[in-house]
Amino acid sequence: MALSFRQLQAQLQPSWGRVSAGHGPGVDVLMVPSLSLEQQQMGLVTGAHHYEERQLFALIGLRHPGVRMVYASSKPLADLVVDAVLELLPGVPASHARRRLHLVDTDDASNRPLAAKLLERPALLQRIAELLRPGRSFISCFVVSDLERQLSECLQVPLLGTDPALAHWGSKAGSRALFARQGVPHPPGSGLVHSLPDLAEATAELWEGQPALHRCVVKLNQGFSGEGNACLALEPLQLAGLPAHRRRQRLRTALEQLPMPAANWMELLAAQGAVVEAWLEPWETGAGAIRSPSVQGMIHPGGAGRSPQVEVISSHEQVLGGANGQTYLGCLFPAAAAYRAELMAYGQAVGEALAAEGALERYAVDFIARRRGRHWDLQAIEVNLRQGGTTHTFMTLNAITSGRMDPASGLFRSPTGSPLYYRATDNLCDPRLRGLLPTDLIDIVAEAGLHYDPAQLRGSVFHLLGCLSEFGKLGMTCIGRSESEAEAVFAATAGQLLQAAASRGQLQRR
Repeated sequence: MALSFRQLQAQLQPSWGRVSAGHGPGVDVLMVPSLSLEQQQMGLVTGAHHYEERQLFALIGLRHPGVRMVYASSKPLADLVVDAVLELLPGVPASHARRRLHLVDTDDASNRPLAAKLLERPALLQRIAELLRPGRSFISCFVVSDLERQLSECLQVPLLGTDPALAHWGSKAGSRALFARQGVPHPPGSGLVHSLPDLAEATAELWEGQPALHRCVVKLNQGFSGEGNACLALEPLQLAGLPAHRRRQRLRTALEQLPMPAANWMELLAAQGAVVEAWLEPWETGAGAIRSPSVQGMIHPGGAGRSPQVEVISSHEQVLGGANGQTYLGCLFPAAAAYRAELMAYGQAVGEALAAEGALERYAVDFIARRRGRHWDLQAIEVNLRQGGTTHTFMTLNAITSGRMDPASGLFRSPTGSPLYYRATDNLCDPRLRGLLPTDLIDIVAEAGLHYDPAQLRGSVFHLLGCLSEFGKLGMTCIGRSESEAEAVFAATAGQLLQAAASRGQLQRR
Protein backbone atom coordinates (compact mmCIF):
# COMPACT_ATOMS: atom_id res chain seq x y z
CA MET A 1 0.00 0.00 0.00
CA ALA A 2 1.30 3.45 -0.92
CA LEU A 3 2.39 5.66 1.98
CA SER A 4 0.99 9.15 2.53
CA PHE A 5 3.13 12.30 2.47
CA ARG A 6 3.36 12.40 6.26
CA GLN A 7 4.12 8.69 6.53
CA LEU A 8 6.94 9.17 4.05
CA GLN A 9 8.29 12.15 6.00
CA ALA A 10 8.46 9.97 9.09
CA GLN A 11 11.29 8.10 7.32
CA LEU A 12 13.52 11.20 7.21
CA GLN A 13 16.73 10.88 9.21
CA PRO A 14 18.26 13.72 11.31
CA SER A 15 21.53 13.73 9.36
CA TRP A 16 19.89 14.07 5.95
CA GLY A 17 19.27 17.77 6.39
CA ARG A 18 23.01 18.35 6.66
CA VAL A 19 23.83 17.00 3.21
CA SER A 20 23.47 20.51 1.72
CA ALA A 21 26.29 21.67 3.97
CA GLY A 22 28.67 19.26 2.27
CA HIS A 23 28.70 16.52 4.85
CA GLY A 24 26.38 13.73 5.91
CA PRO A 25 25.59 10.09 5.24
CA GLY A 26 25.55 8.06 2.07
CA VAL A 27 22.19 9.07 0.62
CA ASP A 28 20.51 9.89 -2.70
CA VAL A 29 19.03 13.38 -3.17
CA LEU A 30 16.49 14.30 -5.83
CA MET A 31 16.79 18.06 -6.40
CA VAL A 32 13.58 19.65 -7.72
CA PRO A 33 14.24 23.41 -7.95
CA SER A 34 10.65 24.15 -8.97
CA LEU A 35 9.25 27.67 -8.62
CA SER A 36 5.83 26.36 -7.62
CA LEU A 37 4.41 29.80 -6.96
CA GLU A 38 1.38 31.76 -8.10
CA GLN A 39 1.60 32.03 -11.89
CA GLN A 40 0.99 35.78 -12.02
CA GLN A 41 3.94 36.30 -9.69
CA MET A 42 6.14 33.89 -11.68
CA GLY A 43 5.34 35.95 -14.77
CA LEU A 44 6.95 38.97 -13.08
CA VAL A 45 10.31 37.15 -12.84
CA THR A 46 12.41 37.57 -15.98
CA GLY A 47 13.61 34.20 -17.27
CA ALA A 48 11.75 32.36 -14.49
CA HIS A 49 12.61 28.77 -15.47
CA HIS A 50 16.33 29.63 -15.58
CA TYR A 51 16.11 30.23 -11.82
CA GLU A 52 16.21 26.44 -11.53
CA GLU A 53 19.96 26.83 -12.12
CA ARG A 54 20.42 28.73 -8.85
CA GLN A 55 20.09 25.54 -6.82
CA LEU A 56 23.05 23.95 -8.61
CA PHE A 57 25.13 25.03 -5.65
CA ALA A 58 23.31 22.28 -3.73
CA LEU A 59 25.81 20.06 -5.53
CA ILE A 60 28.02 20.88 -2.55
CA GLY A 61 26.55 17.67 -1.11
CA LEU A 62 28.66 15.74 -3.62
CA ARG A 63 31.72 16.63 -1.56
CA HIS A 64 30.70 13.62 0.53
CA PRO A 65 31.73 10.51 -1.47
CA GLY A 66 28.63 8.58 -0.37
CA VAL A 67 26.14 11.14 -1.68
CA ARG A 68 24.48 10.78 -5.09
CA MET A 69 22.21 13.37 -6.69
CA VAL A 70 19.55 13.48 -9.35
CA TYR A 71 19.04 17.08 -10.52
CA ALA A 72 15.84 17.83 -12.42
CA SER A 73 15.31 20.86 -14.67
CA SER A 74 12.81 22.08 -17.25
CA LYS A 75 15.36 22.22 -20.07
CA PRO A 76 18.74 20.48 -20.39
CA LEU A 77 21.47 22.20 -18.40
CA ALA A 78 24.58 23.10 -20.35
CA ASP A 79 27.62 21.00 -19.41
CA LEU A 80 29.63 24.20 -19.01
CA VAL A 81 27.18 25.48 -16.37
CA VAL A 82 27.23 22.23 -14.38
CA ASP A 83 30.97 21.70 -14.66
CA ALA A 84 31.63 25.29 -13.54
CA VAL A 85 30.01 24.41 -10.21
CA LEU A 86 31.62 20.98 -9.82
CA GLU A 87 35.07 22.42 -10.44
CA LEU A 88 34.60 24.74 -7.47
CA LEU A 89 34.09 21.91 -4.97
CA PRO A 90 37.20 21.51 -2.82
CA GLY A 91 38.37 18.15 -1.59
CA VAL A 92 36.86 16.00 -4.33
CA PRO A 93 37.82 15.52 -8.01
CA ALA A 94 35.20 17.00 -10.30
CA SER A 95 35.15 13.76 -12.29
CA HIS A 96 34.29 11.75 -9.17
CA ALA A 97 31.44 14.13 -8.27
CA ARG A 98 30.21 14.07 -11.89
CA ARG A 99 29.86 10.27 -11.83
CA ARG A 100 27.52 10.56 -8.85
CA LEU A 101 25.34 13.22 -10.51
CA HIS A 102 22.45 12.41 -12.84
CA LEU A 103 20.81 15.22 -14.81
CA VAL A 104 17.22 14.81 -15.98
CA ASP A 105 14.95 17.30 -17.72
CA THR A 106 11.41 17.62 -19.08
CA ASP A 107 12.44 19.47 -22.28
CA ASP A 108 9.68 21.97 -21.50
CA ALA A 109 10.49 25.69 -21.12
CA SER A 110 6.89 26.78 -20.49
CA ASN A 111 6.22 29.18 -17.62
CA ARG A 112 4.87 26.46 -15.32
CA PRO A 113 6.31 24.81 -12.21
CA LEU A 114 8.86 22.09 -12.85
CA ALA A 115 7.02 19.78 -10.45
CA ALA A 116 3.92 19.95 -12.66
CA LYS A 117 5.97 19.06 -15.73
CA LEU A 118 7.50 16.06 -13.95
CA LEU A 119 4.10 14.77 -12.86
CA GLU A 120 2.94 14.87 -16.48
CA ARG A 121 5.76 12.50 -17.53
CA PRO A 122 5.34 9.06 -15.90
CA ALA A 123 8.09 7.48 -18.00
CA LEU A 124 10.56 10.12 -16.78
CA LEU A 125 9.43 9.57 -13.19
CA GLN A 126 10.04 5.85 -13.61
CA ARG A 127 13.62 6.54 -14.75
CA ILE A 128 14.13 8.85 -11.77
CA ALA A 129 12.75 6.21 -9.38
CA GLU A 130 15.24 3.68 -10.74
CA LEU A 131 18.11 6.04 -9.88
CA LEU A 132 17.08 6.40 -6.22
CA ARG A 133 17.94 3.77 -3.61
CA PRO A 134 14.88 2.79 -1.53
CA GLY A 135 15.17 3.82 2.12
CA ARG A 136 18.20 6.01 1.41
CA SER A 137 16.66 8.79 -0.68
CA PHE A 138 14.84 12.06 -0.17
CA ILE A 139 13.59 15.00 -2.25
CA SER A 140 14.83 18.57 -1.80
CA CYS A 141 12.79 21.45 -3.28
CA PHE A 142 12.90 25.22 -3.60
CA VAL A 143 9.37 25.41 -2.22
CA VAL A 144 6.88 22.72 -1.21
CA SER A 145 3.43 23.11 -2.73
CA ASP A 146 0.74 20.52 -3.39
CA LEU A 147 2.61 19.65 -6.60
CA GLU A 148 5.72 18.63 -4.69
CA ARG A 149 3.57 16.71 -2.22
CA GLN A 150 2.07 14.77 -5.15
CA LEU A 151 5.56 14.14 -6.52
CA SER A 152 6.70 12.68 -3.20
CA GLU A 153 3.70 10.35 -3.00
CA CYS A 154 4.03 9.34 -6.65
CA LEU A 155 7.70 8.38 -6.26
CA GLN A 156 7.17 7.10 -2.70
CA VAL A 157 10.23 9.10 -1.64
CA PRO A 158 10.14 11.37 1.46
CA LEU A 159 10.45 15.10 0.92
CA LEU A 160 12.59 17.20 3.26
CA GLY A 161 10.48 20.33 3.51
CA THR A 162 7.45 21.82 5.18
CA ASP A 163 4.15 20.08 4.52
CA PRO A 164 2.06 22.39 2.27
CA ALA A 165 -0.76 21.92 4.78
CA LEU A 166 1.31 24.23 7.01
CA ALA A 167 1.74 26.93 4.35
CA HIS A 168 -0.33 29.35 6.45
CA TRP A 169 2.70 29.93 8.69
CA GLY A 170 4.64 31.28 5.73
CA SER A 171 1.90 33.70 4.71
CA LYS A 172 1.69 37.34 5.75
CA ALA A 173 -1.13 36.67 8.22
CA GLY A 174 0.52 33.51 9.57
CA SER A 175 3.83 35.33 10.03
CA ARG A 176 2.16 38.03 12.12
CA ALA A 177 0.55 35.35 14.30
CA LEU A 178 3.94 33.67 14.88
CA PHE A 179 5.60 36.96 15.79
CA ALA A 180 2.87 37.77 18.28
CA ARG A 181 3.15 34.29 19.83
CA GLN A 182 6.94 34.47 20.23
CA GLY A 183 7.12 38.11 21.36
CA VAL A 184 9.04 39.13 18.23
CA PRO A 185 8.46 42.86 17.54
CA HIS A 186 6.55 43.59 14.31
CA PRO A 187 4.68 46.56 12.79
CA PRO A 188 1.09 47.40 13.73
CA GLY A 189 -1.29 45.93 11.20
CA SER A 190 -4.48 44.08 10.42
CA GLY A 191 -5.73 40.56 10.24
CA LEU A 192 -6.53 38.86 6.94
CA VAL A 193 -9.21 40.46 4.72
CA HIS A 194 -10.60 39.30 1.36
CA SER A 195 -12.46 42.25 -0.13
CA LEU A 196 -11.86 45.88 -1.00
CA PRO A 197 -14.42 47.21 1.53
CA ASP A 198 -12.81 45.14 4.29
CA LEU A 199 -9.36 46.32 3.21
CA ALA A 200 -10.54 49.94 3.38
CA GLU A 201 -11.98 49.24 6.84
CA ALA A 202 -8.71 47.67 8.05
CA THR A 203 -6.71 50.60 6.67
CA ALA A 204 -9.02 53.09 8.35
CA GLU A 205 -8.70 51.32 11.68
CA LEU A 206 -4.91 51.25 11.34
CA TRP A 207 -4.81 55.01 10.68
CA GLU A 208 -7.29 55.77 13.46
CA GLY A 209 -5.01 53.98 15.89
CA GLN A 210 -2.02 55.99 14.58
CA PRO A 211 -3.20 59.32 13.11
CA ALA A 212 0.40 60.40 12.54
CA LEU A 213 0.97 57.47 10.14
CA HIS A 214 2.23 58.79 6.79
CA ARG A 215 2.03 55.58 4.77
CA CYS A 216 0.90 51.99 4.98
CA VAL A 217 1.67 48.90 2.92
CA VAL A 218 -0.84 46.43 1.51
CA LYS A 219 0.46 42.86 1.27
CA LEU A 220 -1.15 39.99 -0.58
CA ASN A 221 -1.14 37.05 1.79
CA GLN A 222 0.95 34.84 -0.53
CA GLY A 223 3.12 37.59 -2.04
CA PHE A 224 6.57 36.63 -3.33
CA SER A 225 9.81 38.68 -3.38
CA GLY A 226 7.96 41.94 -2.67
CA GLU A 227 5.90 41.60 -5.86
CA GLY A 228 2.68 41.29 -3.84
CA ASN A 229 3.26 44.50 -1.86
CA ALA A 230 2.23 48.08 -2.59
CA CYS A 231 2.60 51.28 -0.60
CA LEU A 232 -0.33 53.64 0.00
CA ALA A 233 0.43 57.27 0.89
CA LEU A 234 -2.02 58.44 3.57
CA GLU A 235 -1.04 62.09 4.02
CA PRO A 236 -2.38 63.26 0.62
CA LEU A 237 -5.77 61.71 1.47
CA GLN A 238 -6.31 64.26 4.30
CA LEU A 239 -8.16 61.76 6.46
CA ALA A 240 -8.18 63.90 9.61
CA GLY A 241 -11.49 65.62 10.26
CA LEU A 242 -13.48 63.38 7.93
CA PRO A 243 -16.47 61.46 9.27
CA ALA A 244 -15.74 57.74 9.61
CA HIS A 245 -17.83 56.71 6.58
CA ARG A 246 -16.22 59.39 4.35
CA ARG A 247 -12.78 58.29 5.51
CA ARG A 248 -13.51 54.74 4.41
CA GLN A 249 -14.89 55.89 1.08
CA ARG A 250 -11.77 57.92 0.40
CA LEU A 251 -9.53 55.02 1.35
CA ARG A 252 -11.46 52.64 -0.87
CA THR A 253 -11.07 54.99 -3.85
CA ALA A 254 -7.34 55.23 -3.18
CA LEU A 255 -7.02 51.47 -2.84
CA GLU A 256 -8.76 50.94 -6.18
CA GLN A 257 -5.83 52.80 -7.77
CA LEU A 258 -3.14 51.05 -5.72
CA PRO A 259 -0.01 50.41 -7.87
CA MET A 260 0.31 46.71 -7.00
CA PRO A 261 2.84 44.92 -9.28
CA ALA A 262 0.38 42.08 -9.85
CA ALA A 263 -2.13 43.53 -12.33
CA ASN A 264 -4.95 41.22 -11.18
CA TRP A 265 -4.32 41.88 -7.52
CA MET A 266 -8.00 42.36 -6.66
CA GLU A 267 -8.73 38.83 -7.86
CA LEU A 268 -5.83 37.62 -5.72
CA LEU A 269 -7.22 39.63 -2.81
CA ALA A 270 -10.45 37.66 -3.03
CA ALA A 271 -8.66 34.33 -3.47
CA GLN A 272 -5.88 34.55 -0.90
CA GLY A 273 -6.57 37.67 1.16
CA ALA A 274 -4.29 40.51 2.21
CA VAL A 275 -3.12 42.40 5.27
CA VAL A 276 -2.32 46.07 5.74
CA GLU A 277 0.59 47.22 7.91
CA ALA A 278 2.11 50.48 9.05
CA TRP A 279 4.95 51.59 6.79
CA LEU A 280 8.01 51.94 9.01
CA GLU A 281 9.59 55.34 8.42
CA PRO A 282 13.28 55.93 9.26
CA TRP A 283 13.95 57.79 12.48
CA GLU A 284 17.08 59.42 11.05
CA THR A 285 18.06 60.77 7.67
CA GLY A 286 21.04 59.70 5.64
CA ALA A 287 22.22 56.53 3.97
CA GLY A 288 21.90 53.37 6.00
CA ALA A 289 19.39 54.75 8.51
CA ILE A 290 16.94 52.01 7.55
CA ARG A 291 17.88 48.51 6.40
CA SER A 292 16.26 45.20 5.47
CA PRO A 293 18.11 42.36 7.24
CA SER A 294 17.00 38.74 7.26
CA VAL A 295 17.93 35.62 9.17
CA GLN A 296 17.89 32.06 7.81
CA GLY A 297 17.46 28.81 9.68
CA MET A 298 17.16 25.07 9.22
CA ILE A 299 14.78 22.70 11.00
CA HIS A 300 16.35 19.25 10.96
CA PRO A 301 14.07 16.21 11.22
CA GLY A 302 14.06 14.52 14.62
CA GLY A 303 13.71 10.88 13.62
CA ALA A 304 12.81 7.96 15.92
CA GLY A 305 10.39 10.06 17.97
CA ARG A 306 12.91 12.80 18.77
CA SER A 307 12.07 16.50 18.45
CA PRO A 308 13.32 18.42 15.39
CA GLN A 309 16.48 20.49 15.87
CA VAL A 310 16.44 24.20 14.97
CA GLU A 311 19.67 25.73 13.68
CA VAL A 312 20.21 29.37 12.67
CA ILE A 313 22.54 29.13 9.68
CA SER A 314 23.05 32.67 8.31
CA SER A 315 22.04 36.32 8.32
CA HIS A 316 21.98 38.85 5.49
CA GLU A 317 21.29 42.45 4.56
CA GLN A 318 18.81 42.44 1.70
CA VAL A 319 19.23 44.79 -1.25
CA LEU A 320 15.77 45.93 -2.34
CA GLY A 321 14.63 47.95 -5.35
CA GLY A 322 12.05 47.97 -8.10
CA ALA A 323 9.16 50.36 -8.61
CA ASN A 324 7.92 49.97 -5.03
CA GLY A 325 11.33 49.62 -3.40
CA GLN A 326 10.40 46.20 -2.04
CA THR A 327 11.57 43.82 -4.77
CA TYR A 328 14.47 41.60 -3.75
CA LEU A 329 17.55 42.31 -5.88
CA GLY A 330 20.42 40.82 -3.89
CA CYS A 331 22.07 40.58 -0.49
CA LEU A 332 25.15 41.13 1.65
CA PHE A 333 26.47 38.55 4.09
CA PRO A 334 26.46 38.73 7.06
CA ALA A 335 23.97 41.14 8.62
CA ALA A 336 25.39 44.14 10.48
CA ALA A 337 27.26 43.38 13.70
CA ALA A 338 25.23 46.02 15.59
CA TYR A 339 22.13 43.82 15.64
CA ARG A 340 23.26 40.43 14.27
CA ALA A 341 23.01 38.61 17.63
CA GLU A 342 19.50 39.98 18.28
CA LEU A 343 18.47 39.07 14.74
CA MET A 344 19.69 35.50 15.18
CA ALA A 345 17.94 35.17 18.55
CA TYR A 346 14.63 36.21 16.96
CA GLY A 347 15.30 33.77 14.12
CA GLN A 348 15.82 30.97 16.63
CA ALA A 349 12.55 31.84 18.41
CA VAL A 350 10.56 31.80 15.18
CA GLY A 351 12.24 28.53 14.16
CA GLU A 352 11.24 26.90 17.45
CA ALA A 353 7.62 27.95 16.88
CA LEU A 354 7.70 26.61 13.32
CA ALA A 355 9.22 23.32 14.47
CA ALA A 356 6.43 22.97 17.04
CA GLU A 357 3.92 23.30 14.19
CA GLY A 358 5.68 20.58 12.20
CA ALA A 359 7.73 22.65 9.75
CA LEU A 360 10.95 21.22 8.31
CA GLU A 361 14.04 22.30 6.40
CA ARG A 362 14.77 25.93 5.51
CA TYR A 363 12.98 29.02 6.70
CA ALA A 364 13.82 32.73 6.77
CA VAL A 365 12.55 35.78 8.64
CA ASP A 366 12.72 39.25 7.08
CA PHE A 367 13.07 42.38 9.20
CA ILE A 368 13.23 46.15 8.99
CA ALA A 369 16.06 47.74 11.04
CA ARG A 370 15.88 51.45 11.93
CA ARG A 371 18.73 53.39 13.50
CA ARG A 372 18.18 55.80 16.37
CA GLY A 373 21.56 57.00 17.55
CA ARG A 374 23.50 53.94 18.66
CA HIS A 375 20.39 51.82 18.93
CA TRP A 376 18.81 49.75 16.18
CA ASP A 377 15.14 48.80 16.31
CA LEU A 378 14.28 45.46 14.65
CA GLN A 379 10.74 44.81 13.39
CA ALA A 380 9.87 41.44 11.84
CA ILE A 381 8.07 41.62 8.49
CA GLU A 382 7.45 38.08 7.24
CA VAL A 383 8.41 34.40 7.37
CA ASN A 384 9.41 32.44 4.27
CA LEU A 385 8.90 28.66 4.43
CA ARG A 386 11.10 27.81 1.47
CA GLN A 387 14.53 28.24 0.06
CA GLY A 388 14.98 31.88 -0.85
CA GLY A 389 17.16 34.41 -2.60
CA THR A 390 19.95 33.99 -0.05
CA THR A 391 19.97 30.17 -0.06
CA HIS A 392 22.04 29.62 -3.18
CA THR A 393 24.48 32.43 -2.33
CA PHE A 394 25.24 30.92 1.06
CA MET A 395 25.52 27.50 -0.60
CA THR A 396 28.08 29.09 -2.91
CA LEU A 397 30.21 30.20 0.02
CA ASN A 398 29.93 26.75 1.58
CA ALA A 399 30.70 25.01 -1.69
CA ILE A 400 33.95 26.75 -2.53
CA THR A 401 35.59 27.44 0.83
CA SER A 402 35.15 24.39 3.13
CA GLY A 403 34.49 26.95 5.85
CA ARG A 404 32.00 26.94 8.72
CA MET A 405 29.53 29.27 10.40
CA ASP A 406 30.49 30.41 13.88
CA PRO A 407 27.14 30.32 15.74
CA ALA A 408 28.43 32.62 18.48
CA SER A 409 29.41 35.51 16.19
CA GLY A 410 27.32 34.78 13.11
CA LEU A 411 30.48 35.01 10.99
CA PHE A 412 31.52 32.46 8.38
CA ARG A 413 35.17 31.49 8.75
CA SER A 414 37.52 29.84 6.30
CA PRO A 415 39.52 26.79 7.44
CA THR A 416 42.31 29.22 8.45
CA GLY A 417 39.92 31.21 10.63
CA SER A 418 39.54 34.24 8.34
CA PRO A 419 36.01 35.67 8.30
CA LEU A 420 34.48 35.80 4.83
CA TYR A 421 31.91 38.23 3.44
CA TYR A 422 30.04 38.56 0.17
CA ARG A 423 27.72 40.70 -1.87
CA ALA A 424 25.44 38.85 -4.29
CA THR A 425 22.76 39.56 -6.87
CA ASP A 426 20.40 37.71 -9.18
CA ASN A 427 19.77 40.89 -11.13
CA LEU A 428 22.84 42.19 -12.91
CA CYS A 429 20.83 43.34 -15.95
CA ASP A 430 22.16 45.36 -18.85
CA PRO A 431 21.45 45.42 -22.61
CA ARG A 432 25.19 45.07 -23.24
CA LEU A 433 25.06 41.54 -21.80
CA ARG A 434 22.35 40.40 -24.22
CA GLY A 435 23.67 38.05 -26.87
CA LEU A 436 26.61 36.84 -24.79
CA LEU A 437 26.86 33.06 -24.48
CA PRO A 438 28.05 31.38 -21.28
CA THR A 439 31.31 30.55 -23.04
CA ASP A 440 31.79 34.26 -23.79
CA LEU A 441 31.28 35.06 -20.12
CA ILE A 442 33.83 32.47 -19.06
CA ASP A 443 36.33 33.99 -21.49
CA ILE A 444 35.71 37.49 -20.11
CA VAL A 445 36.02 36.27 -16.53
CA ALA A 446 39.27 34.45 -17.24
CA GLU A 447 40.82 37.36 -19.15
CA ALA A 448 39.89 39.91 -16.48
CA GLY A 449 40.83 37.70 -13.52
CA LEU A 450 37.39 38.09 -11.96
CA HIS A 451 36.90 34.48 -10.86
CA TYR A 452 37.13 33.35 -7.24
CA ASP A 453 40.70 32.61 -6.14
CA PRO A 454 40.84 30.15 -3.19
CA ALA A 455 44.39 31.23 -2.37
CA GLN A 456 43.33 34.85 -1.87
CA LEU A 457 39.81 34.07 -0.59
CA ARG A 458 38.35 36.67 -2.92
CA GLY A 459 36.66 36.87 -6.31
CA SER A 460 33.34 36.20 -8.03
CA VAL A 461 31.23 33.14 -8.78
CA PHE A 462 28.46 33.38 -11.40
CA HIS A 463 25.01 31.84 -11.80
CA LEU A 464 21.86 32.22 -13.92
CA LEU A 465 23.98 31.81 -17.02
CA GLY A 466 20.90 30.56 -18.87
CA CYS A 467 19.41 34.08 -18.68
CA LEU A 468 22.47 35.73 -20.15
CA SER A 469 22.04 35.58 -23.92
CA GLU A 470 18.26 36.05 -24.12
CA PHE A 471 17.66 38.53 -21.30
CA GLY A 472 21.04 40.18 -20.65
CA LYS A 473 20.71 39.06 -17.04
CA LEU A 474 23.24 37.44 -14.74
CA GLY A 475 23.71 36.45 -11.11
CA MET A 476 26.93 36.57 -9.14
CA THR A 477 28.32 36.14 -5.64
CA CYS A 478 31.35 38.34 -4.88
CA ILE A 479 33.49 37.19 -1.95
CA GLY A 480 36.07 39.04 0.13
CA ARG A 481 37.79 38.95 3.51
CA SER A 482 35.96 42.06 4.71
CA GLU A 483 32.72 43.81 3.94
CA SER A 484 34.56 46.55 2.07
CA GLU A 485 36.58 44.05 0.03
CA ALA A 486 33.42 42.16 -0.97
CA GLU A 487 31.84 45.46 -2.07
CA ALA A 488 34.99 46.33 -4.03
CA VAL A 489 35.00 42.93 -5.75
CA PHE A 490 31.32 43.42 -6.65
CA ALA A 491 31.89 46.88 -8.13
CA ALA A 492 35.00 45.83 -10.04
CA THR A 493 33.34 42.68 -11.40
CA ALA A 494 30.21 44.48 -12.57
CA GLY A 495 32.22 47.32 -14.11
CA GLN A 496 34.77 45.18 -15.92
CA LEU A 497 32.18 42.68 -17.07
CA LEU A 498 29.92 45.32 -18.61
CA GLN A 499 32.87 47.11 -20.19
CA ALA A 500 34.19 43.90 -21.72
CA ALA A 501 30.71 42.95 -22.95
CA ALA A 502 30.30 46.37 -24.59
CA SER A 503 33.69 46.06 -26.31
CA ARG A 504 32.79 42.64 -27.69
CA GLY A 505 29.48 43.99 -28.92
CA GLN A 506 31.21 46.80 -30.80
CA LEU A 507 33.56 44.33 -32.44
CA GLN A 508 30.64 42.17 -33.56
CA ARG A 509 28.85 45.16 -35.14
CA ARG A 510 31.87 46.18 -37.24
